[in-house]
Amino acid sequence: MKKINTIAIAGAGTMGSGIAQVTASSGFNTILFDINSEMLEKAKLAISKSLQYLVEKQKIDIIQSEKIQSLIKYTSNIADLVADLIIEAVVERLDVKHQFFQSVAAINGEDTILATNTSSIPVTQIAAKIPFPERVVGIHFFNPAPIMKLVEIISGVQTDLVVAQTCKQLIEGMGKTCVMANDAPGFIVNRVARHFYVEGLKVLEENVASFETIDQLMESSGFKMGPFRLMDLIGVDTNFSVTNSVFNLFHQDGKFRPSRIQQQKVDAGMNGKKSKKGFYAY
Repeated sequence: MKKINTIAIAGAGTMGSGIAQVTASSGFNTILFDINSEMLEKAKLAISKSLQYLVEKQKIDIIQSEKIQSLIKYTSNIADLVADLIIEAVVERLDVKHQFFQSVAAINGEDTILATNTSSIPVTQIAAKIPFPERVVGIHFFNPAPIMKLVEIISGVQTDLVVAQTCKQLIEGMGKTCVMANDAPGFIVNRVARHFYVEGLKVLEENVASFETIDQLMESSGFKMGPFRLMDLIGVDTNFSVTNSVFNLFHQDGKFRPSRIQQQKVDAGMNGKKSKKGFYAY
């Protein structure tokens, strides 16, 4: 199996910065890339705050926190993305992912593993236009990445089994629980979870109950968060994008129909915690 020493992450948003914290916390040299230098500054601050919280909770000490931060290199120069494993956590658009992977493939060897953190786009579609598609794999973390234990390892049609197993072993070594999945729209979690959100939104659309009541009911029955509180945490826009993607990949199957209410939230810029207002105000 390929020895992984350096890991690069593309996209310094919530997911990308969270993944960078996970890889650096496991002792890997980590490169965090974003074309937007402002996003890199925000990511650096978010990681610092997250580590400070762990220090205050006595999960790690100051020396460990400083070591983790020293392992992360922040860059807006794509030429810096030379690594053993590259994980993209960029916008959920196939053309953007193709362009990114083609760019990094040109400056890395054919044995560099190219991984996507996509929530719903089939890995096979992403790999189709990438040189040596057998080294393209899905490594799907869940938000917030430093806390959530589950990670999906997704094999596309052409993914080499050794590549998938290497990634599984690597991510499990970071303290995560991995599940292996074959390529399909939404994979396992996002396919099943669509109905947690979609049905909650349908109940709201039909005026059966308020979103607060729906959340309270789900939480009282054992869920840590109801669908609306969870959408706010993930990002209403991100959640809506995944629902649209799954809906279209299943050829507009009605059971995955996106909600007009969620569309309105996105149109209004009410994207949840990150915008200070979603279904709830923050």
